Amino acid sequence: MTQYNYQDQFEQTAQPYQQPLTQQHQPVQQPMQPVQSTQQPVQQQSAQLAGQFAQRFQLLATNIERIIRGKHEAIELALTCLFAEGHLLIEDVPGTGKTTLARSVAASVDAEWRRIQFTPDLLPSDITGVSIFNQAHQKFEFHHGPVFANIVLADEINRASPKTQAALLEVMEERRVTVDAEPHPVPRPFLVVATQNPVDMDGTYPLPEAQLDRFLMKISVGYPDHVSEVEVLKGMPTGPQVERLPVVARASDVAGMIDFASRIHVADQVYDYIVAVCGATRTSPHLRLGASPRGSLALLRAARVKAAAAGRHYVVPEDVKALAVPVLGHRLIRTPEAELRDVTAEAVLGEILAGMPVPQAA
Repeated sequence: MTQYNYQDQFEQTAQPYQQPLTQQHQPVQQPMQPVQSTQQPVQQQSAQLAGQFAQRFQLLATNIERIIRGKHEAIELALTCLFAEGHLLIEDVPGTGKTTLARSVAASVDAEWRRIQFTPDLLPSDITGVSIFNQAHQKFEFHHGPVFANIVLADEINRASPKTQAALLEVMEERRVTVDAEPHPVPRPFLVVATQNPVDMDGTYPLPEAQLDRFLMKISVGYPDHVSEVEVLKGMPTGPQVERLPVVARASDVAGMIDFASRIHVADQVYDYIVAVCGATRTSPHLRLGASPRGSLALLRAARVKAAAAGRHYVVPEDVKALAVPVLGHRLIRTPEAELRDVTAEAVLGEILAGMPVPQAA
């Protein structure tokens, strides 16, 4: 197996976060001081900043778990999308907490958020906004739609028409709305959390594969385990509610964490491993369409965040393996034979990962 040193040729410049995170519902403790010494080695500075990132990541995850019980993995994946500047699609049966998860993420961050309930009669302008003629000034003025927020919840996205779906997906990719040849950028950070139900498909418009590719991840929340569901029942109606969830992060903090995660070091062998995994999906006999280069980029961005969330300033192959299914699974199209044999995309990825040589640290 290939051996490598995942910290070789480390050239990332450590930058401190803008401000430390504090919980508003508790007295402000001694804040973590950003690393500013120029005498410390760059790796040591980055290691300390990665430790701060991990602490703040877990602070957010713990806060959300006050509402979403027993779903630590789904919460971490949602936060990974936030810090990787991607978007999240949650597909699950009704009543499993899809909307609650999205609302809990939004409530934990002191940032602007909007909810859009998708219906068949929803128009693109209902999402992006519209230009209205101002008689007083004798000119058209653009009125921003609900998509101009840091966190946007697109509830039941498959119930809107393809034209309306495309309007949202265009903003997700371009991060701006163009009206009358004038661009209007959305704020940063910008996260779209879309939900859809795999049942009750009458009158719905399933997202095409090309549009599914715009989402960084596709996950399902799933039913809670017995203990977690009992805790939910005991906590009602006086238990924690989304409206009462304390804010534990500011938009500026999230932006600083996004910038740090984008500078996490990746060794050449890990780049090769990501490309090899995505390339194997394109030649698999079970798949009609494999992961595109956009999938490779998405896997890289998510792996960087996972490494930072673990307190590391470098990516290891295990980060890539852990995120391959949620990042790549919805980008793959199975062959008719695989569908008949009920071979899932997750099973194909598992087979690819099991047979792919993993570079070993020297």
